[in-house]
Amino acid sequence: MAKDIKELARDWLELDQDKTTTDEIYHLLVNGDMDELEKRLRTRIAFGTAGLRGPMQGGFACMNSLTVIQASQGLAAYLLKTEDNVKRRGVVIGRDARHNSEKFAKLTAAAFVAKGIKVWWYEDPSHTPLVPFGVQELDAVAGVMITASHNPAQDNGYKVYWSNGCQILYPHDSGIAESILNNLKPVTWDTSVVDGTSLLVEGSLGLVQDSYHKAILYAAQPEHVKVKMDPKLRFVYTPMHGVGLPAMQQCVETLDIASQMTVVEAQSQPDPDFPTVKFPNPEEKGALDLAIETAERSAIRLILASDPDADRLAAAQKVEDRWHIFSGNQLGVLIGSYLFERYPTSKPREKLAMLASTVSSRMLAALARKEGFKFTETLTGFKWMGNVARDLEREGYDVVYAFEEALGYMIPQTVHDKDSISAAAVFLTAASHWSLQGLTPFAKLQELYKYLGYFEDANTYLVSPSPSVTTSVFTAIRALGSPHPTSIGSRKIMRWRDLTLGYDSQSKDHKPDLPVDVTSQMITCELDDGAVFTVRGSGTEPKIKLYIECQGKSSEEAKKGATGILGDLLKEWFKPEENGLRLA
Repeated sequence: MAKDIKELARDWLELDQDKTTTDEIYHLLVNGDMDELEKRLRTRIAFGTAGLRGPMQGGFACMNSLTVIQASQGLAAYLLKTEDNVKRRGVVIGRDARHNSEKFAKLTAAAFVAKGIKVWWYEDPSHTPLVPFGVQELDAVAGVMITASHNPAQDNGYKVYWSNGCQILYPHDSGIAESILNNLKPVTWDTSVVDGTSLLVEGSLGLVQDSYHKAILYAAQPEHVKVKMDPKLRFVYTPMHGVGLPAMQQCVETLDIASQMTVVEAQSQPDPDFPTVKFPNPEEKGALDLAIETAERSAIRLILASDPDADRLAAAQKVEDRWHIFSGNQLGVLIGSYLFERYPTSKPREKLAMLASTVSSRMLAALARKEGFKFTETLTGFKWMGNVARDLEREGYDVVYAFEEALGYMIPQTVHDKDSISAAAVFLTAASHWSLQGLTPFAKLQELYKYLGYFEDANTYLVSPSPSVTTSVFTAIRALGSPHPTSIGSRKIMRWRDLTLGYDSQSKDHKPDLPVDVTSQMITCELDDGAVFTVRGSGTEPKIKLYIECQGKSSEEAKKGATGILGDLLKEWFKPEENGLRLA
């Protein structure tokens, strides 16, 4: 029988020792705000493949000291049960500069120390990719990064990496979730163990930073590549009030171009309130405004930006008198094409491999077909790309790159996760190389379009009132044909892949080539004119995401095709007004 909400509140007050959050729940209880208590206490914050993420508030459904301790105890118990030499090999713990990140990181460390597990402690706020790098470098069993990436200021998160330096996948995610439920009573709240009282805690930033930057230099400028950096290539960089600047400064020193970088002063230092941007996400409209102002003042024509935990990279270039902000797909193919062009001719091309997620541009796949290297499509997210890259490496492939349209770029020589710093190093090396040939990144992109065809997207999302509405919309879409719809607008659907039901119209046994997940909605269609689109329900937000890409003989033709498909999808499939969906 379900517990009464007052009983749940008492459970919370009995377990929580953080005055901030006990006060919150106590006041809600005294004031009789049962609706708010229901929201905060009835359901538990879900532990998934990205770990935890949510608003920082009191309650089992939120990010707070108690839920962080519970997650850490569950993870510790699960590691001890499943891995070897856990206590000796230890866990890497890092954090960004958000509100409460240091406190959450210290509570995490205390939970591991209480189980006798060594902690590799990062003394200062650092960027997310340093944690998976440290896991590999120190041969740790796992890594925890306290970050909410580019979420709003009121959020925080708890991201877990496995011993292979990748984000966790099934069965570890559900195993850890179950273990958390078996370890809910806090064993310790004593964070003093981090401040020098425990022999199990070792300050580790110095142990990994130099190796990380050596790995970046090797990824950007390996021994077989003679790269002359163009001394005239100047650029503006913004860490967007996050933790990226120290790593970026070290990166440009390593590349010997430190004097060519101008930093956006107002966004240079960590600030958990992100005062100069509506959302601290370089994908958002207006996020690069201050960077553009800085560039204009200094007559600089190139901009790079990291998100607050510096795992995503954005780029913009002034083209004639306007600023072109590269889409994630455009930047993705630029970096991929450079890594292909510089690949040693002495190595077999068919063993070179690159990856992209199913919602990203097919332009890199077109390059792979034309040039004869291996391209692999994965599910959305770097948890998949990192782990699939590891699988390909075991099969003897030389995996040099993976990307996703949401500004994520993975250079596996450094880390098996997205990393704005190693991606920036490769991009700046490429931009120097092109510059010395008289090309800008934008001009190089036009060359690639001429070579491979023009690829344009019309990506957007619909806000859904509830998960049940999302499910009923997708159920109605499937019912438009038998066994599936065969057209959209005037275009024929040549391939229908449904990763919810596990059906692929093109495979011999009709089984898809990617993992099936009955709990999430995802359909991909390939059309008769080479266009492709994926529609899916977001796992973290009340959104239905639409990814549409068309090819054409010109940018205009491709864009017109993509927007045409978007119009057909809205009219025939999603019917926003009828279903109460709101277009972004």
